Amino acid sequence: MTTTTQRILDLAAAAPASHDENLALLLREANELYQQGLEGLRPSVAARFAGLSTRDLVAAANAAGMPCDASQDRDELLLLLALAEWEMTPAAMAYSEMAKDAARRGVCLIPEE
Repeated sequence: MTTTTQRILDLAAAAPASHDENLALLLREANELYQQGLEGLRPSVAARFAGLSTRDLVAAANAAGMPCDASQDRDELLLLLALAEWEMTPAAMAYSEMAKDAARRGVCLIPEE
């Protein structure tokens, strides 16, 4: 069985040879896997930071490079911490580069208006 990471890496490897609609399909699948990976990480991040106060969560998120403030609720702060951690994974980095390359070639998941 292929892991989320492996599948994203496979999609990213296939992307340079893909064009237009095919590239958009690869990007869409990779985006869904990216979101799944982030959601899969959230419970472990929440457990790791469970004992911290909101003030400490704000400090941790800011230290992780995720600007925030005390007006944000605990779930938002935990999501920022999970996102900071997820973005450092090979899967997330591969997806990010894939999305940047696709955008340079005119393929984006956000429709133009």
